[in-house]
Amino acid sequence: MIEVRRDGPVLRVTLNRPEKRNALNTELCRQLVEAFDQASEDSGVNAILLAANGPAFCAGMDLRESLETDPAQLAALHERLFTTIHRIRKPIIAAVHGAALAGGTGLAANAHIVVAPPDSRFGLTEIRIGLWPVLVFRAVALAVGERRATELSLTGRIFGAQEAREYGLVSEVADDPLGRAGEIAAAIAGFSSFAVSEGLGYVGEIRGKDWGEAGQIGARVRERLMASREFAQNVRAFLGKKT
Repeated sequence: MIEVRRDGPVLRVTLNRPEKRNALNTELCRQLVEAFDQASEDSGVNAILLAANGPAFCAGMDLRESLETDPAQLAALHERLFTTIHRIRKPIIAAVHGAALAGGTGLAANAHIVVAPPDSRFGLTEIRIGLWPVLVFRAVALAVGERRATELSLTGRIFGAQEAREYGLVSEVADDPLGRAGEIAAAIAGFSSFAVSEGLGYVGEIRGKDWGEAGQIGARVRERLMASREFAQNVRAFLGKKT
């Protein structure tokens, strides 16, 4: 239910359940989690490009299946999927189009960079069917702030790309989101994979820490980065260009 393709150091993961608007059933979630986890362990992957086939990026949870599947099993799988941004140290760049609703908004929030066209739509619509977006809430709140995430959860309203950009959920609005996201992924993949991994680890580790703790963590990360061979090589190359 996903297509996986390597373009050099960029791994392209494409949701491929277009007839169901890429609704997240158990198998699709499982395949996404496996793809992200495998990419996280693959030293040849420096960036992940997340996209989708069909008219919608993702319509959210497969509601029909949700009535037939063990809730605890489904929740455990969703917990892993919607904490991807917290768990892995590979940058995820999402190319969103069409609707990205409920769990689709959660997928977008689990990307580090999101590119979307002007006519794309987002929304935490779970409240309309008597749910709260519990499992996606943390990632959405990380992107837009707790107060905005709470408002979106309470109202269940649908909003567009420009508003999503103002909130911080979307990084860039572009007419060709896949092309633009591909450019960004390729550029990031060309940087030091060690620096990117350490940097993303640092961002996650200091979350919720006070300034003193964050400073100590930062000192350790900076020491590792400055002791790396890649840093030394890049500095020498930069100084060589200057002369």
